[in-house]
Amino acid sequence: MPPTGEVIPDLKRKLPGRGLWVSASRQAVAEAVRRNQFSKGFKREVRAAATLAADTEALLVRSVSEALAMTAKAGQVVSGFSKVEGALKAGEAAALIHASDGAADGIRKLDAIVRQNAGIGDESPELPVVTALTSEQLDLALGRSNVIHAAVLAGPASKTFLSRSQLLVRYRMADDDKTAGDAAKNLSNKNLSKNLPEQTVRTRTTEQD
Repeated sequence: MPPTGEVIPDLKRKLPGRGLWVSASRQAVAEAVRRNQFSKGFKREVRAAATLAADTEALLVRSVSEALAMTAKAGQVVSGFSKVEGALKAGEAAALIHASDGAADGIRKLDAIVRQNAGIGDESPELPVVTALTSEQLDLALGRSNVIHAAVLAGPASKTFLSRSQLLVRYRMADDDKTAGDAAKNLSNKNLSKNLPEQTVRTRTTEQD
């Protein structure tokens, strides 16, 4: 890459160039840009776009969408209200997905099944509920139209999807104490959020030493 000195997100931690760690929250990234922290961290003049926080979020969304697409290719996703309802009642779902712009009625009905299942036994954890993607984003990931509800079935691919979803939710909500409860709702399995270290993202400058 040309030595332009441009700061870019390195979510996969594989890009060449010097690296700098930043707390994985939109506000932290935006504040670092505003205060010119990247030049201070890299100890040289670098360019961080004003849109870096939004660009990082877009990459996280794409990462979640790609993980969902891979999960679907592995046969570990069902979509449509009836199929999702059946998977929940049969205890086959490892996570429930709602489009963030989905209708409240359908969301309420499926969430009620999740709560009912969690109450069957004291050792039965509540199912993760992911609301991080819009219907359009779900459509693109699953190759279908008008996807509002989906269920992820147990398997290795589903773990990758949930891990990436968690990072996206934390990036969006880590700085807002008022919405901390919403983050728990988006990924409501307590085992996913308990005792986890602070999340970080890596940025790179394209300027080489």
